[in-house]
Amino acid sequence: MKSLIIFVFLLILPAEAFRPTLLLGNLIERTCRQTPFYDLCVWSLKTNPESRNADVKKLARIMVDSVLKNKATDTLDLIDELLQDGFALDPALHKALSSCAERYSVIIGGDVPEIIEALETGDYKFAERGTNDAAMEANSCEVEFPGKSPLTHMNKVVHDVSVVAASIVKIILHSQW
Repeated sequence: MKSLIIFVFLLILPAEAFRPTLLLGNLIERTCRQTPFYDLCVWSLKTNPESRNADVKKLARIMVDSVLKNKATDTLDLIDELLQDGFALDPALHKALSSCAERYSVIIGGDVPEIIEALETGDYKFAERGTNDAAMEANSCEVEFPGKSPLTHMNKVVHDVSVVAASIVKIILHSQW
């Protein structure tokens, strides 16, 4: 009788249950489907080897500590380069770039470490606020420019990565009891 019950149970169990690596690989896709920028999310996480065996909390940390931090750092490096190369001879452009440098310094030196600490301590509401703040800082940088911004693409990437990170943190929040 026990054999029959086990046999019936195995018949109704989905085949995916026997493929744990497939389920882990799909975690990225399932998680990213719940974000507004699916392709960016999938690409960012699948290119990071740490995400292979990660849970959703680890995916959130990767989006913040690796992706957001790197994209914000790349943007700040470009801003510094533009300021040093004399690109910003126009006072309004110089002022906008300087303001953006401050905003990106806040993202890198303030937001990212605070978000990581909040993720580690389980303060997911604070982590979500921090990721949303990083998105707002990138948007604020974009509107600093009196004309066309030389940072439009990079500001959008930092904004979108921040929104993806916030969405992943929100998934964690909603899965809490």
